[in-house]
Amino acid sequence: MTGQFFRFWKALPGLALALLPGAAFAEAGQPVSGQIGFQDSVTPIMDEIEVFHNDLLIWIVSGIVLLVLALLVVVIVRFNAKANPVPSRTTHNTLIEIIWTVAPILILVVIAIPSFRLLYYSDKAPDAAMTVKVTGHQWYWQYEYPDQGNFSIDSRILAEADRVKEKPQIPRLFAVDQEMVIPVNTTIRIIGTAADVMHGWTVPGFGIKKTVIPGRLNEGWINVEHECYYFGQCSQICGQNHTYMPIAVRVVSKAEFDKWVEQHKKTAGLTRPTHFAAATVPANR
Repeated sequence: MTGQFFRFWKALPGLALALLPGAAFAEAGQPVSGQIGFQDSVTPIMDEIEVFHNDLLIWIVSGIVLLVLALLVVVIVRFNAKANPVPSRTTHNTLIEIIWTVAPILILVVIAIPSFRLLYYSDKAPDAAMTVKVTGHQWYWQYEYPDQGNFSIDSRILAEADRVKEKPQIPRLFAVDQEMVIPVNTTIRIIGTAADVMHGWTVPGFGIKKTVIPGRLNEGWINVEHECYYFGQCSQICGQNHTYMPIAVRVVSKAEFDKWVEQHKKTAGLTRPTHFAAATVPANR
C-alpha cells in the first residue's frame, strides 16, 4: 500500500506533463525547479531503487528521526537543572548499552539484504541485445558501438552561444554536440573505463552511476522505456572542467536507431552490415 502511494505521488508530475505537451521536453530526463524526490524512473533498475527507498529506507530513517526527537524531548523535560537540582551520578547502564549496540546492527542487516540484492541486479546485464562502451576523458565522453561496426563518437559540451542557436530546447550546461543514441525498450550493456583520471557516468533517471577508472572495465545495464532526451553529469571531481562534462542520451525508436547507425558507419567508412539486435547463435550440430 505504501509503495503504491509513493508511485502515485511520483506519477503526478508525469500526468501534468501529459496534459501540457508543450512542457514535456523541458521536464523529461532532468531535474526540475522545486522537485522533491527522484527524477521519474524510466528503467527497471530505477524502479527497484524507488521501491527500496520508498518501501524500506524512508520508514527506517523516519523512525530513527522520531526516536531521537523523542529522546531529546525527554532529556530536555526531565533532566534539566530545575527538575533535577541534584544531578544523577549514573555513568553506566548495561541494558541501554546493549540496546544501542545491537539495534544499529539489526537495522544495518535489514538494509543490507535488499541492498545487496539490488546491487547484484544492477551489475550484470540480463541477455543484453547490444553493448556501448563509455570512456571518460578530460573533459568529454566517448561512446563506442562494438556491435554496430565498432565506430565511436565524442560527446562534448556545446558553448552557450551554440546551444542557443542549434539546440535551444536543451537546458543550459546539458547540451552536447553529439548525444549517446540508443534504441528504446532494449537491454543495453554499459561497460565503462577512463583514459586519464576517474570519472563518474551518472544518469539519475536510469538509476545508473558507474565510476569509470583507467585500466579497468566496469559493467552495468539499462533498458529505457520511453523515447526522449535524458541528462546526467560526471559525478567524480575529475579536474577544473568537471562541471562542463554533461551526459546526454537520446533514446529513439529501433528503426531510427538503425538509420543513425548506418549514417555513422558511412561516416566512419564501415560497410559491413550490422543491426542493433543480438545475433542468433546457431544450434550445435
